[in-house]
Amino acid sequence: MEVDCEGCAGCCIDWRPLADGALEHERRGPYEPLDDAYNLVSLRREEIRRFVEGGQGDALTPRLWTGDGDSVTVGGVELAAIDRRPTFLIGLRHVPKPVGPFGAEPTWLSTCVFLDPDSLQCRIHDAESYPETCQTYPGSNLLLGAETECERVEREHGGHRLLDTEAPPDAEPMLGPGAVGTRVFAHPEPDRIEAAVARIRDGEATARDRAEFVAVAAAASPGTVEIEESYYERTRERIQTTDSWVGGAIDDWQRRARTETADPALAESIEAPRGAPQPAGWEGTTE
Repeated sequence: MEVDCEGCAGCCIDWRPLADGALEHERRGPYEPLDDAYNLVSLRREEIRRFVEGGQGDALTPRLWTGDGDSVTVGGVELAAIDRRPTFLIGLRHVPKPVGPFGAEPTWLSTCVFLDPDSLQCRIHDAESYPETCQTYPGSNLLLGAETECERVEREHGGHRLLDTEAPPDAEPMLGPGAVGTRVFAHPEPDRIEAAVARIRDGEATARDRAEFVAVAAAASPGTVEIEESYYERTRERIQTTDSWVGGAIDDWQRRARTETADPALAESIEAPRGAPQPAGWEGTTE
């Protein structure tokens, strides 16, 4: 597998406003995400714990699904469930940033919190916390014969992004048989999240809402829908007191997006002073 990512970041940006065709691959089938994030990066339990322990639990967000299959009603919303427990993923948050992918003029687009809008590189690419989903993309797509984001970008904007279509030998489906408790989680108390579900649906999730789901996921037991209650309590409290560069930058980006011209250089005054790591540069990074 080999990809050319320079000037792209299609898997890190909600670039639907820059596409002529519909990009709704995440909204097909019996279940539909409750949120409107595009290309959510899902995390394993160990990765979630790593972000929390590293003081960046505020960079994470839940994804739930609506659907007509196995479900439970929470606050009037039919949610996908296991044993009447709402199921969810944990992924990286998105925020409006001034980006110009594919050679386009910079504009405000929903973007992964860790993407540097100027270089279009991930700030944690070389860090221990860099998610496996990102490290191996689009390996699982190639394994399953599913269209990749690279190919969608090629179709809409030309160029060659996917340089080798052979899946790597270690590629595996993200949602395999062992996903429960490791990547797919189940909330044990549906009544406790009624208000949070409504806010997530409306794009108004609070820090407390996100902390609730992240803590449940971090406390999950692989292979089951059970959680370790004491670990959940400690994690929720820790996330609620977290104040990383990511959280502060998100608040600032949201304010700037409403009032300022899209300029990628804004990152130098929003993210860098808060301690955001610098991207590594493109030399030698084709994967």
